[in-house]
Amino acid sequence: MLRGWADQSILFNFYSKPLHTVKNLQNTGRIFFAIALLGIGLQAVYFNNLPYMLLPLQSQVAVVNYASGILFILGGAGLISEKIARPTSLLLGTVFLLIFCFYYVPYELFVSPNYKHLSDWENAEKELAFAGGAFAVARCFSVKNKNRIFGFLEKLIPLGTWLFAIPVISFGILHFLLAKEASTLVPAWIPYPAFWVYAGGVGLLGCGVAILLNIKRRLFAVLLGIIILIWFVSLHIPRVIAPTADRPDEITSAFLALAYSGIAFVIAGTAKNPVKK
Repeated sequence: MLRGWADQSILFNFYSKPLHTVKNLQNTGRIFFAIALLGIGLQAVYFNNLPYMLLPLQSQVAVVNYASGILFILGGAGLISEKIARPTSLLLGTVFLLIFCFYYVPYELFVSPNYKHLSDWENAEKELAFAGGAFAVARCFSVKNKNRIFGFLEKLIPLGTWLFAIPVISFGILHFLLAKEASTLVPAWIPYPAFWVYAGGVGLLGCGVAILLNIKRRLFAVLLGIIILIWFVSLHIPRVIAPTADRPDEITSAFLALAYSGIAFVIAGTAKNPVKK
């Protein structure tokens, strides 16, 4: 009897530990994403500066800048609270997706002369990645909202992983197309900057494709989160504190990296293990 109980205990620990790890990934990623949103919002309010990735045309109107900052702050605060994280993430994802579809896409196709260049879509893809991240966070919470509007928005949740993976793949391709420019961003104390740019491109491209096609999604999402978190610490933080830095935009870029890392961890936490046949 004791032997049977011991066997059951071992099995329980074996199966419960992954569930605990999954929950930790979800919570860690959600908090990273929330902190990033709060940081971007606070810099927008403090510097009266519209986050550069939010709209294709930078606003000089203070009301717009402050409103965007408040949007990010409220969104970040809402994601921290588990009670309202799901509706908050649904609203955030919808806002980011609407801006992408009805502002960025028309701007790129009908206004921008460089719409055929992938690099010209970079900020639009950052918007899309945030939309995907918000929907990925909503997936962490299974309680459905009885409100019809939220019920409709919940149908967008399955798109979250794809909306994030596609920009990641694009960012990986840009590492190759803009390798010369990107190599200047590598800290001077790191040798062979071009090598690290190409290595980063391979990492982004490979992880993005794996996440998109659901090839060991949890593994590659964790790997992606770790890679971008390393960049956040080693590349973005030094640029933020550098005396010559364009501080508002550098702060936004740093928090974008933290957000991407968090989203990757959230996707890892929500990924389903493949069923063994």
